[in-house]
Amino acid sequence: MIISHRHQFLFFAVPKTGTHAVREALREHMGDEDLEQAGLFVKKRLPFPEFDGVPHGHLTTQMIRPVLGDDMFERYFKFAFVRNPFDRFVSFCAFMSRETGEFERTPTAFMKHVIRDVRPFQHVLFVPQHFFLVDAQGKLDIDFVARTETMQASYDAICARVGIPSRPLERVNASRHAPWWTYYDDELVALVSNLYQRDLELFGYRFEDHASRESAQDNVDPPARPA
Repeated sequence: MIISHRHQFLFFAVPKTGTHAVREALREHMGDEDLEQAGLFVKKRLPFPEFDGVPHGHLTTQMIRPVLGDDMFERYFKFAFVRNPFDRFVSFCAFMSRETGEFERTPTAFMKHVIRDVRPFQHVLFVPQHFFLVDAQGKLDIDFVARTETMQASYDAICARVGIPSRPLERVNASRHAPWWTYYDDELVALVSNLYQRDLELFGYRFEDHASRESAQDNVDPPARPA
């Protein structure tokens, strides 16, 4: 989470969406008046008692709005990155088993085990992405949804909107694995679809998106300035 008073934006860091690379780039433009909540690589905390017990930087819109107040929350440009839930779940499983090697040995079976038996809903990396970005009624509460699939173009558009120079994003803390769709069978597709149904609906993802991934162009409409 980054609160930039200098550039009047709020960056909501959804887990497993390339947030570390975006943070590193945005930090180059932060002033003394700007604030950040982070828990990995860089330990930073927002100066609000409401977040004293939060050990990570993945805060939600519902947590931030009452702290900043409706006026500031509405005026500031709010953005986040999201990721195809099927891809994100592979990354989660690879990351969580990096010490045990379970994912590397039997990836499909391990992913089914996580959904059926482990179900770690208390883990911030497992939580559906929409949870971080919607209001109490389930309505999206940010101005611009960027995508990891077009990460550089999305970041360029964000920079143009907030008035800071862009630069190439680096690859930070990425898990290593084969193309995500190669781990799926029909049963696992159904399990992940059910688990992350709202993310798929709200952000317009499908399992079949990988079919056109190689030919996709990094074209992102610039985020409009709120009236």
